[in-house]
Amino acid sequence: AKIRNPTLTLTNTDTSKPSEPYALNKVLTAEELAPVLDAMRQQLISKNVASEIALNITETVKATLVGQKLASFTRVKTMVTQALKSAVMRVLTPKKSTDILHEIISNRRSGKPYTIVFVGINGVGKSTSLAKVCYYLKQHNIKVMIAACDTFRSGAVEQLRSHARCLDVPLFEKGYLKDPGEVAKAAIDEGTANGFDVVLVDTAGRMQNNDKLMRELAKLVQINDPNLLLFVGEALVGNDGIDQLLMFNKALQTYIPRAQAHEVDGIVLTKFDTIDDKVGGLRARVGSG
Repeated sequence: AKIRNPTLTLTNTDTSKPSEPYALNKVLTAEELAPVLDAMRQQLISKNVASEIALNITETVKATLVGQKLASFTRVKTMVTQALKSAVMRVLTPKKSTDILHEIISNRRSGKPYTIVFVGINGVGKSTSLAKVCYYLKQHNIKVMIAACDTFRSGAVEQLRSHARCLDVPLFEKGYLKDPGEVAKAAIDEGTANGFDVVLVDTAGRMQNNDKLMRELAKLVQINDPNLLLFVGEALVGNDGIDQLLMFNKALQTYIPRAQAHEVDGIVLTKFDTIDDKVGGLRARVGSG
């Protein structure tokens, strides 16, 4: 890079080189930003961000910066980094903030328990996540009951019974090979009759393309209309989690009448300690919501 004249024009935007010069009041162009944005896009992809989402972020950053003046003694890399942070924060900031404890306490006036249903594919940690949520609620003096609505997987009820015993909370169960929607309804009725604040509903793991089980899940959601529907997914599966989440939502849209529409309300990511710094799957799943 060379400083050709006293105006300090920017002749090199390759931020990998420490010799990149500063520029004074330089207006950024798409051409000058291109190499920096391309490097940023490649880095996002390397961190497990889906290529189309990485491109979307890059285009957002480009639209933000093109035509902007480069402040005195500011590098292109610095402005791109700031614009990237702003773009990601806009996506990760929820449109609706949910204070679950406040909602649960407010819901007491309804005379019915606040119902949280946990859904997801096989082996992602739904039951364990449910137990952790139960522990958290108990720490805040919330009266909780667990409903065993995985009536398919062998050992599912016993697993929840073990969690319930350790947490010292009641478990509502009807055994196996029962209609999970009806079991959930009976559990909520039991919770209403006995003054429980919350019913945590565990469901069977199911692949997102299993039509029979997705219809079953849609029925459970339709007849019980939970206050909160949580999708539990593994952080380590990366962008495959997007397909899982979208297909769960599509099944709910397809099999539940529009007047009773209820999609996934939130995401619980498990096994986060297994992915090092490749957290792009999280960004992608939030962006797909």
